[in-house]
Amino acid sequence: MEAAMSFKATAAPAPRVLSFQSLNFRPKFTFLKPPTPAGNFMAQNSPLCIRAQKSELKDGPATVSSTDISERDALKVKEWEIGMFQDEIAASQGIRIRRRPPTGPPSHYVGPFEFRIQNEGNTPRNILEEIVWNKDVEVSQMKEKMPLLALKKALDNAPPVRDFIGALKAANSRTGLPGLIAEVKKASPSRGVLREDFDPVEIAKAYEKGGAACLSVLTDEKYFQGGFQNLEAVRNSGVKCPLLCKEFVIDAWQIYYARTKGADAILLIAAVLPDLDIKYMTKICKLLGLTALIEVHDEREMDRVLGIDGVELIGINNRNLETFEVDIGNTKKLLEGERGRKIREKGIIVVGESGLFTPADIAYVQEAGVKAVLVGESIVKQKNPTEGIAGLFGKDISL
Repeated sequence: MEAAMSFKATAAPAPRVLSFQSLNFRPKFTFLKPPTPAGNFMAQNSPLCIRAQKSELKDGPATVSSTDISERDALKVKEWEIGMFQDEIAASQGIRIRRRPPTGPPSHYVGPFEFRIQNEGNTPRNILEEIVWNKDVEVSQMKEKMPLLALKKALDNAPPVRDFIGALKAANSRTGLPGLIAEVKKASPSRGVLREDFDPVEIAKAYEKGGAACLSVLTDEKYFQGGFQNLEAVRNSGVKCPLLCKEFVIDAWQIYYARTKGADAILLIAAVLPDLDIKYMTKICKLLGLTALIEVHDEREMDRVLGIDGVELIGINNRNLETFEVDIGNTKKLLEGERGRKIREKGIIVVGESGLFTPADIAYVQEAGVKAVLVGESIVKQKNPTEGIAGLFGKDISL
């Protein structure tokens, strides 16, 4: 411990107490504010909104004197404090994915002592956490190039929003099978490159010809070799299927950006986003006309999402995003009993995701209660994706 910290006493009228969690020495804060009113998505305690209200936050766990440090250093301190608060909220809801590396407080963090923590927790625990940490840096850089104000202006030129849920319902009614969201995906961290001769527009057209109700386009570049240019190209190609932007969303800015590129729906992952983020982002989606597909992986995430008003589309991912193991029985488990009853009462459409390769797999999740499926690997790897869809469902489902 002595090797990990250096201390220098500073004058303070009333010393503050910092409690450190084991291993990562993360300060734990208590904010003495009234509870967030229900439905107030812009409340001060929202992790998303706190970031936009840095100037309003005062008297945090330790004060920083403007005479001792520069304005830039003060901003770093405040960002660190906010990040720690976000992690505390997420952890309280069972979220194990940390939003950014816990690098410890900036060197000018001042309290009863001035200190720098040597932190050993800066290695991602799993691939999802690594993706999220990378995305945090990536989005920060993109926001500098195109601020939100510029994005809002660009919305005027965005193509009209198409009815994503309506397309799924229509396909389910027409075929008697789950509506297909076919995924335009070149690679994945677990499987590597799925298709060498990858042409997103040609694949999208083949999917539509084969009977896909909607399309999902991967926009993460580093880990899935996708990109927003693929989403934009498919949208401008004449393909009529509504498009899901398959992105790792951590900031509301990404929702606006996806809409400017032609998205009709966007993915929100409960394993990454606390409840207030989901509520706030769902509200933004509704304002923009987008459909929010909220993805869950386990019982706790399902219960969290079912407690949020306005949810219309839930995806059950059969892949554990921490271990990448797949079990399609996960879909059935999450739709049994009280959870299944709530879903039916609320009229929520459920999408089965991952591990679907055969007509028997489709039949299994349909019997469990899904009305749609999201499939990528089993059809994108086929030489002819149109025929791959017929093979997946056991019959031709094209128009």
